[in-house]
Parts: sequence; structure tokens; C-alpha cells
Amino acid sequence: MPPAKKRTRSYDSAKTRAAVLAQFGNVREAVVALTPEQLDGPTRLGDWTVRELAAHLTTAVGAVARHLDEPEPAKQDLLLPAWPTVTATAASRIDEDTRAIDASDLPGLYERTAARYEERIAGVSDDRLVPTRFGAMRLADFLVTRTVELVVHTDDLNAAAGLDIPYDRQALAACTRLLADALAVKAPGGAVEVRIPPYAVVQCVEGPRHTRGTPPNVVETDPLTWIRLATGRTGWAEALNAAKVVASGERADLAGLLPILR
Repeated sequence: MPPAKKRTRSYDSAKTRAAVLAQFGNVREAVVALTPEQLDGPTRLGDWTVRELAAHLTTAVGAVARHLDEPEPAKQDLLLPAWPTVTATAASRIDEDTRAIDASDLPGLYERTAARYEERIAGVSDDRLVPTRFGAMRLADFLVTRTVELVVHTDDLNAAAGLDIPYDRQALAACTRLLADALAVKAPGGAVEVRIPPYAVVQCVEGPRHTRGTPPNVVETDPLTWIRLATGRTGWAEALNAAKVVASGERADLAGLLPILR
């Protein structure tokens, strides 16, 4: 018999909407307290400064209102699990857009972005299509991608400026799950079970399928380590050597499949 088709993961849209605002609020509180010297400091994102990274986060959230202001596309082009693998195609445009932002008044920019987000999504259907850079998506799905932007770049800000910006639990969960599902799309199969407690478990990689008991090939890690692996912030060997990942079984080497989102 053919293997059962995997069901697409569902997200509670009300929680996702709130999570985007909550994580943006966490970032906003930290950014407005940064000194000019901190804002001019380097990041691990090429030659972006902390100021440019902070400005980029306003575009990530501001994109929700911008896309809702555009005409609704006629049909959906992009499913949520495919989003992480297509983002690299827009790297140069994202860089140009970020450098074009007037980031001289970050507190005001963050305040306006948050207010516009709340105003624009109020009462809008989850199924409303929005025209993203990579194709038309459901609003509910696009909001999940915003949790990825926020969580990944919160980690970048923490690393760059020595901060301890907290992670909204729902935002961290959604980010973790989407990147795990993207791995399963990139390497379909059931030979390896990837566990990221407490948020996600996925099966991936072609090979003998596990049906019961302890799987022969298991990878387990924590959410932030998984997010860093999936986005190239941490290398597979580095995470293994630091005991941040436990991998057992001859097929449990994910080095050739990472990163997923660049």
C-alpha cells in the first residue's frame, strides 16, 4: 500500500496574529533602549548594522499591511511549507529595501508599524489572499511566516548587541514548526524522525519507514538550536560538537539538507 499522505499542519490564526504583535513588542522594547553606539554595531548578517537589522524587522511586520492594501490575487500560488525554501531568491531585493529605510527615528517607526498592523488585520478573513514576493498566500499562512522573520532576527539582535530579548512562546512554536515542516518537504520520507520538543516532530528522508517503537534514526534538539541550524546560523558539526544536537542512526546526518532558509 502507498504511504499515507501527511496532513498539512494547521495553526490557530488568532494566536498567530497575537504572537506577531507580541514578539514585535518584545523587539521594540529592546530596540528603543539601544544606544547610538549599539545601533552602529555589526551583526552576523553581512555588513548590516544593528540599526539596519532593527529597521528590517519593521518591514517584516509592515509587509502585512502593505500586502493587504494591494488588490487580492485571483488564486493562491504558494503553500506555507514551501515558503522557507524560496526566500533566498529575494535576498538582494530585501537588502536594497532595508538600506532604503529611514531609520533615524526607530521608536516612531516601530510605533507606526505596530499600530498599522493592528488596524489593518482587524476583521480580515484568514483566507484573504495576499500578494507576497514569492506568490499569493493566505493571510493566515503569511502571518506564520512573520513569526519566522521575528524569531530568527530576534536571535540575530540578541547575538549582535548582547541582548536578552524574550521569545513569545506562540511565535517560537510557529517558527519551529514551519521550519521543521519545510525540512519534511525538502527531504520527504519516513526514515528519520526529527524531534524538537516541545513544539514539533516530523519524519523525513527516504528509506525504511518507521512504524512502531523507537525509530532507528532520530535527531533531537531544542527550538533555538533547530532554528539556527535551519537558517545557517549554526553548522551541523558545530551543534553536534557542542552537544546541542543528539543524532542516532546511520541516516541521522542532516548536514547535507541544512540550511533550509537562507
